[in-house]
Amino acid sequence: MDEELAWETLDAETAYACPGFDVVREDIRLPDGTEGEFDYVQHGESVIVLPLTPDGDVVVIEEWRQPVRRVNYGLPAGTMEDEDDDPSAAAARELREETGYEADTFDHLYTGEPANGNTDYVFHYYVARGCEATADQNLDHNESIRVDTADFDSLVQSVRDDTLRDSRSAVGIMYYALFER
Repeated sequence: MDEELAWETLDAETAYACPGFDVVREDIRLPDGTEGEFDYVQHGESVIVLPLTPDGDVVVIEEWRQPVRRVNYGLPAGTMEDEDDDPSAAAARELREETGYEADTFDHLYTGEPANGNTDYVFHYYVARGCEATADQNLDHNESIRVDTADFDSLVQSVRDDTLRDSRSAVGIMYYALFER
């Protein structure tokens, strides 16, 4: 059945490359034999961490986001790097780098494809428990991040009242509220 819907890739090239992502252009053949082009953003895998302190607060970040010209409020997140053995290792690294916190445990929550019609982006969600501030932040050259903590219920409310606009974070918070709490 899947073969009836599958597109055939005839050729592919990187149409544009920059730090963080590439744009790939493919020559494709549709199931009905029609040939054409399809472009998509090649980004890969990222992790999003819901970090819980021993007293149940959530470690949150505020970070400038240039495309939307405002400070983003949400959860620590980042791209998997070559040295990450698996997504949980990336989650631990990103939490430590962005917040200075480390966790006792990391448990997988959910893996999703946020926009699979135009990107290969994959998000791996983790809940980190027992988070304690153990070090200073170690930010990338293009990050400016402020760290705070928040009550989980206030985060759920911020999703509901449209003040937490970061979709990655909203999905992690809602998933945890719906299935894990």
